[in-house]
Amino acid sequence: MIRKILAKVVICIVLAVAVVWTITPVMWMISLSFKTYGEWRTPSLIPHNPTLDNYIMLFSPQSITTIFIAYTAVLEPITRPLIRSLIISATATVIAIIIGFFTAYGASRYNSPGSFTLFFTLLTRMLPPAVFVTPIVIYFTTLALIDNIIGLALLYAATTLTYAVWILKGFIDAIPIEWEEAALLEGASPLQAIFKVVIPIVRPGMVVAGLFIFLMSWTELLFALVLTNLNVPLSVQVSKYVTAVGALWGVQAAAALVSSIIPLVIGYLIQRHLITGFTFGLVRG
Repeated sequence: MIRKILAKVVICIVLAVAVVWTITPVMWMISLSFKTYGEWRTPSLIPHNPTLDNYIMLFSPQSITTIFIAYTAVLEPITRPLIRSLIISATATVIAIIIGFFTAYGASRYNSPGSFTLFFTLLTRMLPPAVFVTPIVIYFTTLALIDNIIGLALLYAATTLTYAVWILKGFIDAIPIEWEEAALLEGASPLQAIFKVVIPIVRPGMVVAGLFIFLMSWTELLFALVLTNLNVPLSVQVSKYVTAVGALWGVQAAAALVSSIIPLVIGYLIQRHLITGFTFGLVRG
C-alpha cells in the first residue's frame, strides 16, 4: 500500500514538473507581450503596468520609430507577412495532400513506385535542410523564383510531400480493397471508386496530414530566410525584431502570440477529424 502511494506521489510530482516546465515559457511570453519597455528585462511574471503598445507596434510600425529610430527592418506591418504565410502554408498543404494521396494510393494498391523508391523519399527529411540550401538557391535563381511566395509554397510542398505519402499510405492500407471492388461491380469507374469509397474514409487522415504539413510550412524559417527579401513570411518577420542594434522583446513576444492564433484556431475547428484520424488504425484493428 505504501509503495503504491509513493509511486502515485512520484508520478504526480513528475507530471507537475513537466507541466510547469512546459507552461512557464508560454506564460512568460504572454506576460512579456503586455509589458512596457522598462519591464522587458524584469523577472516579474505579472506586468506592473499592462499595456497593448507591443501589439499596436505590430500593426502600426510607425510607433516603433518613436522608441527605436534604428529599427528600419521592422517597419512593415505584420499584416502582410501574416497573409503571405497563410497563402504559402495553405498552397503547400493542398499541393502536398493531393500529390501525396495519389502517390500513397498507387503505393498501397499497386506497389508503385516500389518500396525502395518510396523509402528513398525519406532522404529529404533525413538530411538537415542546410544541405539543400545552396542547390535550391541556384535553382530558384535560374527559375526567377527568389522572393516569390509561390516558389516558396512549391518548395514547402516538395519537402513535406514525404509526410503526406507515408501518413496517407497507412490509412489507405487499412481500407479493405474489397470495398473498392464492390463499387466496381456496381458499375463505378476506378476513379469514381477512389472518390466515393476511399477519399471519404481517408478524409480524417488527410486532415491529420494537412495540419501537420501546414504547421511545418507555417513555422519554417531557414528556406524562407534565404529565399525571400521583401516578400517575407511571418516566421522571418518575427525574427526581425531582434537585430544588431538591440531587441524588441515585447514586440517579438506579441508577434509570436499572434502567429500562434491561426494554428490554434484551425486545430480547434478540425479537432473532431483529428481525433478520428489519430485513432483510425486502432478502430479498424
